[in-house]
Amino acid sequence: MRATMQPMTRLMQALILLLALSACGGEKVPQLPRLASDATVLAFGDSLTYGTGAKTEEAYPARLAQITGLNIINAGIPGETSAEGLARLSSVLDETEPDLVILCLGGNDMLRKLDLMKMQSNLSQMIREIQGRKIALILLATPRPSILNLKSDPVYAALAKENKLPIENEIFAEVIADSNTNSDHIHPNARGYQKVAEAIAELMRKAGAI
Repeated sequence: MRATMQPMTRLMQALILLLALSACGGEKVPQLPRLASDATVLAFGDSLTYGTGAKTEEAYPARLAQITGLNIINAGIPGETSAEGLARLSSVLDETEPDLVILCLGGNDMLRKLDLMKMQSNLSQMIREIQGRKIALILLATPRPSILNLKSDPVYAALAKENKLPIENEIFAEVIADSNTNSDHIHPNARGYQKVAEAIAELMRKAGAI
């Protein structure tokens, strides 16, 4: 009996080790260049970046600046679609010359029921534009509009995987779904934006940017 149990024990140990290694691999965050203390970060997006539902100083870029000590530029425009963001991205990059971009667009495409394939294409073109300039990039996922079971659209995770990007995939869905952290069914409140900023700062640490 002892002779048959020993190989089985070794097999179980090997399986546990493989599962542990697999879990660690799944959590690995793509790495970014470390930011200098005087680095400029561009928060580029729509109303979720602008801070609709809270005061200007309570928007996530302002809170993120407080947490990290970095210069964070809020380039959020309420109501902007991915196509409109793509159209203005190049000039904003020229003007601000950021070391890191935090990209969060697509929510208005989904609200207006625009073509999601086109949204994905627009986001992909923005990613190529930013990476083509050798600028570090973080992707923020936007949830699909829903009364129940609010979840981020899978397109963001797919783009992050394809382009090897750090992504915060769940925080907006979490805070907008919670009445304690939302201002309405599509925007956080001040407490929600604080949680968003904390989640982004944690992602930046895991990615080695700070």
